[in-house]
Amino acid sequence: MKALRLVAPHRPVELHDVPTPAPGPDDVLIRVHAAGICHSDAHYRNGIANFDGLLPLTLGHEVAGTVAALGANVRALASGQRVCVHYLATCGTCAWCAGGHEQFCGTGQMIGRHRDGGMAEFIVMPAASVFPLPDAISFAHGAVMMCSSATALHALRKARLAPGETVAVFGVGGLGASAVQLARALGAGRVFAVDINADKLALAARFGATPVDARASDPVAEIRRATGGRGADVALELIGLPPTMQQSVRVLNKRGRAALAGLTRQPLAVDPYHEVINQEAEIIGVSDHLATEIPELLRFAADGRLQLDPIVTRTVPLDAAAINAVLDDLDRFGSAARTVVQVA
Repeated sequence: MKALRLVAPHRPVELHDVPTPAPGPDDVLIRVHAAGICHSDAHYRNGIANFDGLLPLTLGHEVAGTVAALGANVRALASGQRVCVHYLATCGTCAWCAGGHEQFCGTGQMIGRHRDGGMAEFIVMPAASVFPLPDAISFAHGAVMMCSSATALHALRKARLAPGETVAVFGVGGLGASAVQLARALGAGRVFAVDINADKLALAARFGATPVDARASDPVAEIRRATGGRGADVALELIGLPPTMQQSVRVLNKRGRAALAGLTRQPLAVDPYHEVINQEAEIIGVSDHLATEIPELLRFAADGRLQLDPIVTRTVPLDAAAINAVLDDLDRFGSAARTVVQVA
């Protein structure tokens, strides 16, 4: 089968012929129809991850397709069924998995990071990580939901967003465009969207957010002005830059919660007393998302509260040159559009 492979950091990804994987007794072989291209894939190509002993590796952790074959023990799915994939393959039995925090499973593997991913014609996953995809949701939308939308929902749940609260979303890329909509679906009173890209701000406004152009003014001051000095009850940082992480903390109202999902290796500096202790503010890490959150996410998409048509606007074939060009655009923090690899 054809697979898009990361051969070495700091090198273009390559299309290779590799053996088609065979499912184990508890696994599902999926014929991939769509695989989203995430900013994390650009990070991986740039070496922002430790791949010792894992390369070459098939990229892609946003996957939707149809069931091609079932392991002997799999009963909940059927051949030919439309499915989407929770990107973590875990043991399902350890204390973390049993407690509903499978992202900390000691043997857990993220597809496209620790094991071969979905930018390929086929992928094998444990049946526990495979979910039926409603007919109302396209393969392309089902794919990108499995990272950007799922992580946005997990961030809002981690931040304990309550109805009526004010939300500030820093970064209106793939995660941010979903976060704006999901915050409203969960009952947020007002949502601010912070970015420097006019197209992304316009998209956020289309989804009902108040756009804040960080080029034109200090977003913290602007949000405080617009809220009568209170600031935001919940802030999501979805970019992975220390300055925007600082802003997500500084914009908080008393007892506010800043959920950090953006990836960076750079340190974050905060004023412990004024920005955290005296405010009783919280800085919350957001790692991946949970399988238990996917059914709720699919309901939001199926009933129209999460709209992906304005976000997923490009498709490319399973072609190295086309995918490298998309990764280059992500390196430049380009448009708000999400690109999907159309495999079959």
